[in-house]
Amino acid sequence: MIKLEFISKIKDFFTSAQTVKIISFFSFTIILTAIISSQNFFFQNIIENGISKRDIIAQKTLIVEDVKRTEQHKKEVAQKVEPVMAPAEDDFIKGNLQTLQSSIMQIRRKDIADSVKKEEIGILFDLSNNSKRDFIINYLLKADDNSLHEVFDKSAITLTNILQRGITEKDYEKDNIDNIILNNLVSNVSKRQVSVITALLEQVIVPNLVVDEFATEIARKNAQSSVKPYEVIFQKGDKILFEGEPVTRLKRDALRQAGYNVYELNWQGLAGIYIIVFIATALFIGFMKFFEKEYLEPRYISISAVLAMFLTLIGVMLPIGFSPYVIPIPAFLMLMSIFTNPRIALVASVTLLSVMAVGYQYNIQFIVTFILLTIFSVILMSQIKYAKRVDLIKIGFNISVAGVITVLSIYILEKCLIDVDNVLILKDVTFIFLNGILSSIITLGSLPLFESTFKIITSYGLAELGDHNQKLLKRLQMDAPGTYHHSLMVSNLCEAAAEAIGADPILARVGALYHDIGKLKRPLFFVENQSYFLIENPHNKFTPRISKMIITAHPKDGIEIAKEYGLPQVIQNFILQHHGEGLASYFYNQAVKEEGAENVKEEQFRYTGPKPNTKETAILMIADAVESAVRSLKNPTPDEIESMINKIIVERLNDGQLSDSPLTLRDIKTIASTFSRILRGMQHNRIKYQENLAEELQKQKINMPAKLLDEDLENKIKQLEGDKKSDEHKKSEEDKNA
Repeated sequence: MIKLEFISKIKDFFTSAQTVKIISFFSFTIILTAIISSQNFFFQNIIENGISKRDIIAQKTLIVEDVKRTEQHKKEVAQKVEPVMAPAEDDFIKGNLQTLQSSIMQIRRKDIADSVKKEEIGILFDLSNNSKRDFIINYLLKADDNSLHEVFDKSAITLTNILQRGITEKDYEKDNIDNIILNNLVSNVSKRQVSVITALLEQVIVPNLVVDEFATEIARKNAQSSVKPYEVIFQKGDKILFEGEPVTRLKRDALRQAGYNVYELNWQGLAGIYIIVFIATALFIGFMKFFEKEYLEPRYISISAVLAMFLTLIGVMLPIGFSPYVIPIPAFLMLMSIFTNPRIALVASVTLLSVMAVGYQYNIQFIVTFILLTIFSVILMSQIKYAKRVDLIKIGFNISVAGVITVLSIYILEKCLIDVDNVLILKDVTFIFLNGILSSIITLGSLPLFESTFKIITSYGLAELGDHNQKLLKRLQMDAPGTYHHSLMVSNLCEAAAEAIGADPILARVGALYHDIGKLKRPLFFVENQSYFLIENPHNKFTPRISKMIITAHPKDGIEIAKEYGLPQVIQNFILQHHGEGLASYFYNQAVKEEGAENVKEEQFRYTGPKPNTKETAILMIADAVESAVRSLKNPTPDEIESMINKIIVERLNDGQLSDSPLTLRDIKTIASTFSRILRGMQHNRIKYQENLAEELQKQKINMPAKLLDEDLENKIKQLEGDKKSDEHKKSEEDKNA
């Protein structure tokens, strides 16, 4: 017993929805990793432990950069770049000189002994190592003011000259400072003044040029960028690798250009690819969860996974060296746009392209081309109306043209930098052109297959179901013509209303065409078919309860017929929900009259539901009731039509039949005005034609332009005139005979 409970728990765990999702997620990531990694087996066949197992011949001319030598040369060039020096605050140094001069003047003016003044000057100046110390101090104290100011002025000019040239840390050495001062002295300086000026400037001069690290780094990078890469050329037919030769970085780059994947298949590489696939898949699921929840159903996720695996498989199967521009990424995007929406298609395409670019080591040109094409394709797919299949071919052609322009632009830029083979350009341009057109053909051809496999109805599938030559619609037309006509009228109302509020007009129209197919089981029990077959209403012979059972069974009968004819679930929703849990009011009122209100409950005379849960099915509920009600009116006025529409909508709202639908009050108002406009057109009055039409036309002919009266109209007028004369002649003959 315990064992059975344990097995049951394990079974419940593995069959729970959450567990299935987790298993599916990991299964997909493992399978996709296996597909991408499978190409690495080929590399293992030619390389083992970093040694070539056989000779590998270049199938085309390869220009490969020797990255190692180029990087070494760049380092050498960068080391030779001298540091860039930037000026410091010159005003600070000049201010120090002025402060020194002011201090000297203050000491000179003091009324103290000369010995004290010399002592203060000695403290002010660091002249301990100057052989002319006594001379300089005596000059500063004893020289007249004019001579001293002349020395100060010449010191300031000399300092300005020095600072303009700049002083670095290297220059800031004692002996070197003296030379800098002497080299920048102004003219007409006596030997006595030279010693004093030098002593003054030695006290204030500091380096005014410091290393600008940022500018120096830029200078080094500019020097490195000017270095031309070392390139090794392998001509067609040259050996890239000899048997037994170690595979260096240069040879790996050459193999990559030749079309080989140079990832070695080990656990580390395999784990790296799996992590990338895992992250990309998780990001895609996260996007769906936060922005596109309605497409998180298993069927949509399944088709996304299958399409992704097909595309990666095509990438693996491409021959070595073959252009990746043939990979039908536009087909993947078109199919994803049709089965989901363009936003999801964009995210899925970019995510998968990123994984393939890393896993297959595609060039940046390929990635840029297809990212731009993906964005362009999404814009085109968002504008398509899905009315004609040929529109997909037009989109494919536009993608082809855009791809050609993009590839040519990239190659034009490349030709400015390196020599590119014109044959290679022509091949890639041809491939990208054919890719767009073939992608649209692949999309058209695979649509029915994917629709039937994943049970997803697309707009194209809906358009096919809306064809009046469909077997089920033909049967409805023959066996229940009144219901068929009613469905046509309702479908027109639904399509217009859906378009007005931004719902899916094609889905609304097709769903309305099939919503009453359940009446095929007992067509004569529905009033719209009885007048066609000229029979008495059979409900006159039944009790209200039996009649109610017959009438309210048609949604359930419709589901059985829909499954028999293979109608998709989205159409079955219209059949099941178009009455919601509404009340069969006619038979309810009849039962109340016959049995008494206390013996009849509303619940016994309601449809089984469910209530409409989409905009399209909610529109159908209103349109179905409105069309029947307005048709029952005799020559209704526009006000009567509008009043009837509002009455039915208010009844449905008060009865709670629209509570599960996403319709807003604004949507309902728009639907009402749309129905009113269309029904006014359907209920227009007919004009009463004149019996003497020929005379009327003849009168009108006088005022009509000649070009409006074509030959056929002239002939009709003459025929009517002839018929009138013939009738008059017969009448006169009859009068004579009388």
